[in-house]
Amino acid sequence: MSRYTVTVTSEGRSDPDAVIGYDPPLRTFFLQAFLHEVTDDPALWLGTFDYEFETLDGLHHAALAEGYRFTLPESVAVQLADDKAKDADRPPHNGPLSALLRDPQTK
Repeated sequence: MSRYTVTVTSEGRSDPDAVIGYDPPLRTFFLQAFLHEVTDDPALWLGTFDYEFETLDGLHHAALAEGYRFTLPESVAVQLADDKAKDADRPPHNGPLSALLRDPQTK
């Protein structure tokens, strides 16, 4: 799983330690920002399901739809594309949990 630091903003606040990356088992890009002080759970967590965001544009549009903005440096975008390409030949998982990852009960 790749992880890169980016800055995410929302409604006058900023998280300079937000994380964007690619999750090979889920085959999705993800974004996490605004960690809770006690639980460490992110207020923003996109890309938790199988094939949820197959493109960075899709992830970016989903963040915007929820009121969050981020700028992705070109070098990070290139690295994320490389991370995804490295796992292109990875066989899909067909274990007992795969159905839950593809069709989450709650969103």
